[in-house]
Amino acid sequence: MTNQMNRFEGKVALVTGGRSGIGQAIARRLHEEGATVITAQRGEDKMFDWIPADFSDPQTPERVVAEVIDRAGKLDVLINNAGMMMEAGIEEMTLEDWQRNIDLNLTAPFLLTRAALPYLRKTQGSIVNTSSVEGLAANPGHAAYAVTKSGILGLTRSIAVDHGHEGIRCNAVAPGWIDTDLNINLIENSPDAEAFKRDLGKIHPVGRTGKPEEVAALVAFLAADEAGFITGQVYTVDGGRTTKLSLP
Repeated sequence: MTNQMNRFEGKVALVTGGRSGIGQAIARRLHEEGATVITAQRGEDKMFDWIPADFSDPQTPERVVAEVIDRAGKLDVLINNAGMMMEAGIEEMTLEDWQRNIDLNLTAPFLLTRAALPYLRKTQGSIVNTSSVEGLAANPGHAAYAVTKSGILGLTRSIAVDHGHEGIRCNAVAPGWIDTDLNINLIENSPDAEAFKRDLGKIHPVGRTGKPEEVAALVAFLAADEAGFITGQVYTVDGGRTTKLSLP
């Protein structure tokens, strides 16, 4: 059995959006288990080797993958995590904002995967995409986000089906409410932070919100060789939120 602490020894992982939140937790977990980690995003990563990247630019994904190969010589794990969320209903959202969501949340993972496939083919590599519970259901005013995160699920299954025979696996995680800095600030800046926390606890059967490290643990498993018979699947990490029905 593989030692969990060195599952990624000698492997190279690219984590997009790895400077903060869930992406940072994933980057840390892979590094702790032996991976050489490179992150890619707009802001500087003070923990890991990083590549400046604006993934709304369609030229960026190919450049980023090429830079990873130049620096590390290969690619074993691709984590498509970078994304955005904009609050606007269908009538309020401009076409420009709609397209921006599509470009960053859906087109960028497609282009990154396309650029990475020749290298993942050589290493029998793994891809893990970050979707959301909003890829399975929808919150009010999140039309573009829900559409793109649903699209990630279709992309995940298509990659798995098209490239499984080449030894490439692809899975997705669908996090719910996770205590990232962004969400913590949202709670703390609300009119009644304690009431907000209590209400969040009530909608989760486990009675609390999630931690980025809990998502990272699942991502690490899915990316590791021990998950070699798992592909094309979507794993919800939401404390049971999407399982719970509300009483009338």
